[in-house]
Amino acid sequence: MVSSIHTNSAAMSALQVLNKTNSELETTQNRVASGYQVSGARDDASVFSVAQNMRGDIGALGAVQTSLNRANSIVDVALAGGEAISDLMIELREKALAASDPSISAVSRSAYDEDFKSIIEQINTIIGDATFDGANLIDGSLTNGISFIADIDVADQITLDTEDLSFGGSIITFPATSSLGTATLSSGLVSTIDTALNNVNAALARMGATANRIDTHVNFVTKLNDSLEVGVGNLVDADLSKESARLQALQVKQQLGVQALSIANQNSQTILSLFQN
Repeated sequence: MVSSIHTNSAAMSALQVLNKTNSELETTQNRVASGYQVSGARDDASVFSVAQNMRGDIGALGAVQTSLNRANSIVDVALAGGEAISDLMIELREKALAASDPSISAVSRSAYDEDFKSIIEQINTIIGDATFDGANLIDGSLTNGISFIADIDVADQITLDTEDLSFGGSIITFPATSSLGTATLSSGLVSTIDTALNNVNAALARMGATANRIDTHVNFVTKLNDSLEVGVGNLVDADLSKESARLQALQVKQQLGVQALSIANQNSQTILSLFQN
């Protein structure tokens, strides 16, 4: 090898090795600090692109979950109201049946009538209060139901159908002004209330089936979201056990590189000794 004070090939070679080691050490330190093997497009453009697309899907699924959770809350409130109404309809039927007895006194009939009207008022209050986030499924205010997004492409929707439980409607057919003033009126209301009770229970069954569908879809979306997050992790997460071992090895390699560069830089001093007597 030619000895020269202008060109120190050994030092140049040692410096190249040291620079490469420093670059690898910086990459490994970034992986340990961030927890990512691929934290940007510079690390791996294709993997980063795939991961970003999957992150976009995860964000969209979050919006789907929010929509479905709102649907769940709306139908839960409606079901709670409907179940309370069903219980009160049973009480109405009992009052009407008791008031249909021609042998009871006018005072007793009046008491039954007052209880009957009080229960009707209570049902009206429940119907009006069964609202969540401005949506009420049982007061007849929504004629076409409410639709919620069910997938990230907005190609599929889940619709909550309304069930009008207000008095004088298609489910509770008798009016809120009904009275037990006479045995005849009371007797006529017994079968009407019985039919209305069956209608209310059928409406509850339909709402319950929709609620079960929403629950099933929420569980599916949650599992899909978890699977996508695991997939992103498999693509971009760093193996910290492996990176820790690599970090220690590179630190030793860096120290050796510094020593090798120091030795190579002493070549000029060796040349100087050749000219000494």
